[in-house]
Amino acid sequence: MQFIALTSIGIENLLVDEIKEQGLDVIKQSVGSVKFEADNSQAQRFCLVTRFATRVMLLLEENAEINTKEDLYKFARFQPWQEFFGPKQTFAIEFNGTNQALKNTQFSGLVIKDAVVDYFNDLFEQRPNVDKAEPNIRIVAKLNKSHCMLYLDYSGPRLSDRGYRTRQGKAPIRENLAAALVKRSGWLNDVSLPLFDPCCGSGTLLIEAVGMANKVPANINRKFAFQNLPSFRPAKFDEIKQALKSEIKENNLWIMGSDFDERVINVAKQNARRAGVENLIDFSVKDANKLSQVAKRSGVVLSNLPYGERLGAMAELINLYRNMGLGFKKYFQNWQLALLGTDESLFKLLKLAKSKTYKFKNGPLDVALYLYDVNEKQVSQSQEKTGLNFEGSSAFGNRLKKNKNALKSWIKKEGINAYRLYDADIPEYNVAVDVYNDSAVIFEYAAPKEIDDTVAQKRLQDVITLTSEQLNIPAENIAVKVRKKQKGDSQYNSFDKQNRVDVVEEFGAKFKVNLFDYLDTGLFLDHRLARRYIQQNAKGQRVLNLFSYTGSASVHAAVGGAKSVTTVDMSKTYLKWAEENFALNNLKNPRFRFEQADCLKWLEHAQGQYDLIFLDPPTFSNSKRMKAEFDVQRDHIKLMEWVKKILSPKGTLLFSNNKRGFKMDEVALMGLGLKAVNISDKTLSPDFKRNKQIHNSWLITHG
Repeated sequence: MQFIALTSIGIENLLVDEIKEQGLDVIKQSVGSVKFEADNSQAQRFCLVTRFATRVMLLLEENAEINTKEDLYKFARFQPWQEFFGPKQTFAIEFNGTNQALKNTQFSGLVIKDAVVDYFNDLFEQRPNVDKAEPNIRIVAKLNKSHCMLYLDYSGPRLSDRGYRTRQGKAPIRENLAAALVKRSGWLNDVSLPLFDPCCGSGTLLIEAVGMANKVPANINRKFAFQNLPSFRPAKFDEIKQALKSEIKENNLWIMGSDFDERVINVAKQNARRAGVENLIDFSVKDANKLSQVAKRSGVVLSNLPYGERLGAMAELINLYRNMGLGFKKYFQNWQLALLGTDESLFKLLKLAKSKTYKFKNGPLDVALYLYDVNEKQVSQSQEKTGLNFEGSSAFGNRLKKNKNALKSWIKKEGINAYRLYDADIPEYNVAVDVYNDSAVIFEYAAPKEIDDTVAQKRLQDVITLTSEQLNIPAENIAVKVRKKQKGDSQYNSFDKQNRVDVVEEFGAKFKVNLFDYLDTGLFLDHRLARRYIQQNAKGQRVLNLFSYTGSASVHAAVGGAKSVTTVDMSKTYLKWAEENFALNNLKNPRFRFEQADCLKWLEHAQGQYDLIFLDPPTFSNSKRMKAEFDVQRDHIKLMEWVKKILSPKGTLLFSNNKRGFKMDEVALMGLGLKAVNISDKTLSPDFKRNKQIHNSWLITHG
């Protein structure tokens, strides 16, 4: 019989070798699959031992010409289904692929289901039932243009789920990929060598390594789909299992794993216990930033290194890879390294020369396994390469120091603990650096197309290193964010949130900030003086804050003694944040209201009168209330027309926006009976004097 073994991209060659080791004939290797020949006993044995296959299917027929619904029905109707199951068993259909006639996979699956039911009705005057959850038999059809392949699921649920892993770390890898990494690392050539994983997470790599070294059948304790077939013989299957168990070895293994997170280490220990190897792996809590000697003899380091699991984590990663590079060269001379990751630029921070690279897929991610030989020659050659990527980067460090000294007296005088220290002062280092207490946020602006991405990455690495050194801020307290559009619809995705909250103060008001989980932190620092103006002029006033974000201007109004404060924003998250800011300042009053609404729609239909209005709209918006997308330059007069209706006769509108080159239409404004005074220069505090176009501000009154 012919079978198809499925696997992940990059593992196909290993799967071919595994099939051949079982004495089976390989017919064809394709992307993500291998076709081979075997009888039932051989196929069952293969399902028990395979570490690289994720699924094994029995091929019923391939390359059938299917151009219509009728073709598909006849193709399925005339298969000898009674050879594989009976009318009292359950079945399910899994259909993949489309063509011009068959455009819906669910419909195509129903066509095959009808054909199977009709087959049994005609033959036995009975029909099997469909069970999508746990069928006795699963029929798999794959359509590629006009060619259809028909299979039976032979192995059952995904073979890479070994059953020992009920919980996993933040960057999990499938067991079959873990097995491939163990094989490619070269450690299996001599399992007497120490094996060490400094970022072991939930322990998958090391657990797979033990099983492979001791030749433990990967799937010895699981139930398979082929056990429901008429050809299955329990006694013969037991013989196969007993023969495999007799081949298990008990090697003296020296395997170690560590991780900085004690909770993850506990999960790893639990997984190892379920796999029956808890006594063969030494797990410990250690920080990979501080590598030390783990064995007096050389061995193999095998690890799935951390990558960008969350927004803003780059500083930690750069620090980790640099420190690991130093640790490898100091404590792991003459060891082999096999390190998996997604970002080649991070691996360059190790300052080691790769000996080989293997590419894989870890789910949707492109990953690579980099192999290194940490020999004496390589260590000596790289000793001088552990500093900055560019000598010119020192100019950035000097500018940071200079700016900090220049702001020192102002910071102390005003009691400011959140401020901008650097904003693209040097063209080659196109970043902004903001300080929040003992943490920092680095915003990297998108580099021009003519700048090589590798150069930009290396400069950013230097920026992070120097920011940490000059400001004496640990890497784990530095968030790095990139202000550029991502591919597709998703922008600035956060894979994993830290939920680290800090509190900063300005002019007697406190604010909750989150530096790591969002693109922005919860407080726009450039509006600091605008907020102070609101605080100083809010006493006894009815205050309205539109496009309020986290309500910082509203807090200042309340602190300044406002009679009432209305806070409007479309986001539930930001309004909740605003309420938390009010609670942080012990501000409670039934006249402090929070309204979730499209601000443009709310403003168009607003009622009542307000004495002080803060309006800081976005540069662009796709609000459906406008005839086209909102453009602050084009549509600001329409905004003023709406605001005028609710601005009290002696009221003041503080209007601000961040559009570079914005020009107020003063003629149209006069036509509305309003007058404006530009106060942009008066709302720029010393830390933003270097970027005078960061925002525009006007005081607008009836005139």
